[in-house]
Amino acid sequence: MLRYRVKLSKDTNGTILVEVPDVPGALTFGEDREEAILRSADAIETVLIGYMADRRDIPMPRAGAKGPFATLPALTEAKLGLYTAMLAAKVGKAALARRLNCHLPQIDRLLDLRHASRLDQLEAAFRALGKQLSVEIREAA
Repeated sequence: MLRYRVKLSKDTNGTILVEVPDVPGALTFGEDREEAILRSADAIETVLIGYMADRRDIPMPRAGAKGPFATLPALTEAKLGLYTAMLAAKVGKAALARRLNCHLPQIDRLLDLRHASRLDQLEAAFRALGKQLSVEIREAA
């Protein structure tokens, strides 16, 4: 589970400003604390989409940080894992498409954090990189 610490502060207009120290540029706001935290995951994803477009490493949350936290969806975490595995293996999108015997737009969708990809497709992509996708179920915090 990717949980990024968020820093909340009151803005001059009465809203709650959100910064994500581990993801520079991830900024948002909310009318109250709850809305601000909910919106922070979207802000993080938006910045990470830019990181991926620029072929930059994904910043990981610092261990031991104290909350509040923004938790990214499991599907987003899986897609970021695929992107990271591709970078580590020096496998581009076209090469992965050849390994999976599919078209490049399908790989684009697998890496698109806004697209609702199927887990079986992500599993196949990980297998093509010599990796295995695993799902873990835990008690809610």
